[in-house]
Amino acid sequence: MPSVDNYFSLTISSSRSDVAAALDAIINASPFAITPPTRKKLIQALLDDLGSPGKSRLYAKDAAKALLAVKSLGRDPSGSEFLALPNNLSVLLSLSASYKDDPDASLEALRCIANALLLIESSRETFLKLPVNGGDFCMNALEKATIPEQIFVLARILFLSTAFSASYIVTFIDNKYNGRTVVEIVGSKLDTLLISVQTSTKMAKEAMTDVLKFTYNITHHYPKAVQENPQSLAAVEDEKKVLGDFWSSKLDGLLPPLLRLFTSLPPTFPNPITAPLTHVIHALIGIPISPSLKNSWFPPTPANRSATNTPKSSSSQTPQGDNRSDSRSGSPVPQTPSSAKSSTLDRALSVLAASRRSLSRSSSPQVTVNTDVLQRAWDLFEVSFNHFFADNTEPDDPKVRELAKKEVSDSSLDDLLAPLVVLITRFCQADETVRARVRQWLVPDDLDRTSSLEQRPDILGKCLRLLSSVYHPRLKDSIGEMLYAMAGSDASNLTGLVGYGNVAGFLFNKGIPSAPPPSSDPSGSDSPGDHINPITGTTFKPKPDLPEMTEEEKEQEVEKLLWLFDRLEKTGAIPADQNPIRKAIQEGKATLGP
Repeated sequence: MPSVDNYFSLTISSSRSDVAAALDAIINASPFAITPPTRKKLIQALLDDLGSPGKSRLYAKDAAKALLAVKSLGRDPSGSEFLALPNNLSVLLSLSASYKDDPDASLEALRCIANALLLIESSRETFLKLPVNGGDFCMNALEKATIPEQIFVLARILFLSTAFSASYIVTFIDNKYNGRTVVEIVGSKLDTLLISVQTSTKMAKEAMTDVLKFTYNITHHYPKAVQENPQSLAAVEDEKKVLGDFWSSKLDGLLPPLLRLFTSLPPTFPNPITAPLTHVIHALIGIPISPSLKNSWFPPTPANRSATNTPKSSSSQTPQGDNRSDSRSGSPVPQTPSSAKSSTLDRALSVLAASRRSLSRSSSPQVTVNTDVLQRAWDLFEVSFNHFFADNTEPDDPKVRELAKKEVSDSSLDDLLAPLVVLITRFCQADETVRARVRQWLVPDDLDRTSSLEQRPDILGKCLRLLSSVYHPRLKDSIGEMLYAMAGSDASNLTGLVGYGNVAGFLFNKGIPSAPPPSSDPSGSDSPGDHINPITGTTFKPKPDLPEMTEEEKEQEVEKLLWLFDRLEKTGAIPADQNPIRKAIQEGKATLGP
């Protein structure tokens, strides 16, 4: 069996079969079969040979396999540390460029870099700085890349190298690459990959995911780095700001392509929120809904212009939105009794399935989307909650955790669902029209309040039950904030909508330890004779006041009492001196007749 040492015995005249066998021995070798000194010597020998085509032990067509051998050697810490040296990173970049006519070899060189950056954290700063200057190389290469595999590897390198490099991102944004800014390049690649994802192109989802991770680094680091600059007029205090409060207008161009992805990515089943959609949501959370961006977030549509034109029950009515012909007219879709129970889930699933939009091409791919962003977020919210918390399932039921473990293997339900809830919360905080729509979806005017709200099988009941969850703390807090924002950040309105008892714990944690004074009834009641219990949020009919008794009726009631106590005395149930009627007569406080 060939040994890894066989590579050193090769010469320029060795046969190609001998070269291939030596390379295979390196690729297939056990990590423990190669000592650190030998590993470094092999990497150096391979890099030297790759850099000297025609004068080395390697044949031209062996470049991809030789770089695969380098990548295999780099999977061990001793090998990755050696590859992470500035000179070797530069050599790998040079090899990627020189083998541009051999896509497999070019990509393998980049994969070697990506592995080194992943394993050796300190190499990320080395990669960006001179003499390597890898960031500029990758941005120029990304601008030209068209194949998902290329975009994936380049985006992975950019994501890893900028994860902790806020200062370098400032340089990234301020520079141009092949005449285009980072924002323009990223937006173009996202639109290109959207087309690829919709046509199920290999590696398209993975490439989009890593471009979105790189996008998140930009939106997370750049605004803070700029505002923290002493030269900046917009200096702010970090501790008083959260994600989304920092922003720079230079990044405004990222919002449209992100919204196109959010509204147009094909649905996934059974879990409707998977990568890359999860990363789209994370990126959107970091973008403020400021006055200058509000029209981008909520473009003028029938749904956004009229919040209450067609109120939608959370269990039976069709939501508004300009992406369905039946809702453009403002008329709900008729439903038969047999379909009413499952209409919410079926309707949301059908909306998600219809998310593909018409595409048009110019010099760079552009995606034309005509979708209500809030409606899309709400559809995802409903389908996700109906999937993980079916019917009246308690959030802390072990079955919920088992399902989450099965379908969300790399994260928890908190990680999966809380960001979407936060996004809807930010929508509610920014716009009264949005708040009105969400109120009608969650707590419609015609809500049946005759039974316990927290036991309902619909989305309102699921939200109220989550407020007492133990196993989903972040999701619980996010739901509370969403309900609070839906009520206009007014505790009185919130308790009027769902009852103080259902939100008491959440309000206590917000510093509101007791029930706030009642406000005008925000949700109406089922009928003029109904009243809403301020604690439970359910309705009750007050007992009517009894009419005043006549003298004759009073005498009849007294006779009944006399007869009852006389009977109790005769049967021995009470002694004679304990009969209150007899005692009253003896004391002159009552008489037996006129």
